[in-house]
Amino acid sequence: MKREIRIFFTALMYFTRIPCPKWVDHSEEYLNKASKYFPVVGIIVGTASAFIYWLVQLAFPAELAIIFSMITSVIITGSFHEDGFADVCDGFGGGWTKEKILLIMKDSRLGTFGVIGLGLILLLKWSTLKYFPLNTLMIALISGHAISRLNAVSLIFTDAYARDDDSSKSKPLATKMSLGELIFALLFGIAPLALFVNVYVFLVLLPLLFVRWYFSRYFKKWIGGYTGDCLGAVQQVSEVVFYLSLLLIFKYTA
Repeated sequence: MKREIRIFFTALMYFTRIPCPKWVDHSEEYLNKASKYFPVVGIIVGTASAFIYWLVQLAFPAELAIIFSMITSVIITGSFHEDGFADVCDGFGGGWTKEKILLIMKDSRLGTFGVIGLGLILLLKWSTLKYFPLNTLMIALISGHAISRLNAVSLIFTDAYARDDDSSKSKPLATKMSLGELIFALLFGIAPLALFVNVYVFLVLLPLLFVRWYFSRYFKKWIGGYTGDCLGAVQQVSEVVFYLSLLLIFKYTA
């Protein structure tokens, strides 16, 4: 039990800025095991975002409340996934070889592709969320943060890490995942969907699987696998695709 608690806190420390006990570190052993808790962390982030949305909408318009909920998730995660998405936009937008793409993604400076991509995906996220009613939106935030992280972390199980040497990593990263850990992540990534009354919401798995397939194929083609930034990009795109898919499902099954 103590070992699992440490693994959980390792995941919480790595993927968020939530204070953790001092005895938690970035041990490679625990970090590799911590990837299974990625969707659990998503539930925590999504719940916090949903709570802030509920709180703010009591006094202000829903559109403003959505912005505050987005700010909440960014603060909690330290824009961890948004940064990865922007780096992927820069790397794949400006690089034409594996070496160049990886070099650009490693650069801490944000380029034109990253700025445009990040701005557009945040705008798309806000524009989509504003069409959900209160209760549905709160559940959508919780489930969206969880299942999008499942989609991203599942790449660790099937794909190879793209960087060749440890010195090229800007920070430690989980690069291994067992079948048992994947099943654990699947349970917590998909479970929040049960909060919806509409059973058709499980159809969102189809577009999410397409997103996963496409990015896995794309990353393999250009750099031979994934990086931490790639996982962040998959999470961000999966989250937006999840919200868009929900809108379509509710539109045609209501």
